[in-house]
Amino acid sequence: MSVQVVAFLLPALSFLWSISPTRAGMLASAALASGSIGGWLAGSVSDRIGRIAVLRITILWLGISSALCGLAQTYDQLLLARLVQGFGFGAEWSVGVVFISEIAPRTTRGRTLGSLQSAWAVGWGLAAATTSIALALVPPAIAWRIVLFVGLLPALAIAGLRTRMIEPPIFPAGDAPLPWYRIFGRDARWKTLKGCALATGTHGGYWAIATWWPTMLRLERGLSPPATTLHMAVLVGGSFLGYLLAAWLSDRVGRRATLVSFAAAGAVVALAATQLSLSDAALLLLTAALGLFALGLYSALGPVLTESYPTALRGSGLGFCYNMGRGLAGATPVAVGTSVAALGYAHAIGLYVAMSYTLVVLATAALRETRAVDLVRVAELGGAERPNTISAPR
Repeated sequence: MSVQVVAFLLPALSFLWSISPTRAGMLASAALASGSIGGWLAGSVSDRIGRIAVLRITILWLGISSALCGLAQTYDQLLLARLVQGFGFGAEWSVGVVFISEIAPRTTRGRTLGSLQSAWAVGWGLAAATTSIALALVPPAIAWRIVLFVGLLPALAIAGLRTRMIEPPIFPAGDAPLPWYRIFGRDARWKTLKGCALATGTHGGYWAIATWWPTMLRLERGLSPPATTLHMAVLVGGSFLGYLLAAWLSDRVGRRATLVSFAAAGAVVALAATQLSLSDAALLLLTAALGLFALGLYSALGPVLTESYPTALRGSGLGFCYNMGRGLAGATPVAVGTSVAALGYAHAIGLYVAMSYTLVVLATAALRETRAVDLVRVAELGGAERPNTISAPR
C-alpha cells in the first residue's frame, strides 16, 4: 500500500506542483528503478545470511522511507524519497517470495505464492480507498501527505510478525552460498536473460496500468472522483480474482500455459479498452478483465523464477531477474507520460501494455516448464532436478 498510493495521488500532485506527465511518471519509475537494485542486493545477501534477517531489515526500511515521502516539501525531495522507498520495497518482495517458496509444498507452490500475491490487490484497494476518502474530506495540499503517512501503518502492523519467523529448513540444509555472479555463468546466463525478459514484460504492463489508469479516467474520460473510484475498485477486484485463478491454473496446467494465456488475453483486453470508443459501462467491464489478466501473471512469475535456481543461488537469481525486469519496466510509466501529448492517455497506455505482454509471450516460449519441481533437487545451475539427498516437503 505504501508504494501504491502515489499512482492515485498523481492527479492531485500534478495540479498542486504543476508537474508535467513526464515528471509525474518519473515519481512512479523512481521506485521501480531503485527497487531493482534493492531486490537484487537483498536476494544475494539472503543467500548468505538468511531470509529472515533480511526481511527484518526491509520492514524497518519501508516504514522510514514512507514517512520521508510524506514529509517531502518539493518535487525533488519526493523523488528522492521514492528512490529510498523503492529500494526497500524491492528488497522485501524478493526475499519474501524466496522464503515462502521454500516453505510451501511443491505441489501447491503456485497457489501458495498466488495467495501471497493477492495481498497486493488488497493493498491496492486500500490505497485507492484511502486516497479517495482523504481527497474528499481534506484539501489536496494536506490530503496527499495524510495518505502517505497512512500508507506506513500496514508496514508497522506486521513488524512484530518478523520476530516470530524461522528460516526454512531447506536453507540451512542446502549447499554453501555461491557467488552471485554465477547466475551469469555459462550454464545459467540464458536462463537469467529469459527470466529478466519475462519479468520486464510482466512489470511493464502492470505499471503502465497502475500508474496511469486513474489519471486517464479523471483527465481524459472526465469521470468524477466517485466514478473513478468505482472503476479502480473493479480493476482491483479483477486483479484479486486474477491472482487466485492464475495461481490455481499454474499448479494444474503449468506455469508456461498460464503465462502465455494471461499475457495474450491481457494484450487483447488492453487494446480493446484503450483503442475503442466505449461507453463507461463497457469500459468498466473491460477494466475488470484487464485487472484479472494483468495481475494474474504475477502468480506464475514468482514460482517460475524460484524454481529455476538452486538454494545457494535462489535469492540472487530471483532477485536479479525480477528486479532487473522491474527496473527496465520503470521506463514504461515515463514512456507513457512522454507519449501522452501525441497519443493521449488511453492510446499510450494500450500501446505499451500490448508491447509488454508480447514480450511475456516470447520469453515464456523460450522457458522450460518448472511446475512442482523439487527445490532441494534443482541442479546447481541448470535448473533441472538432480537425484538426491534431502526430500522436499510435500
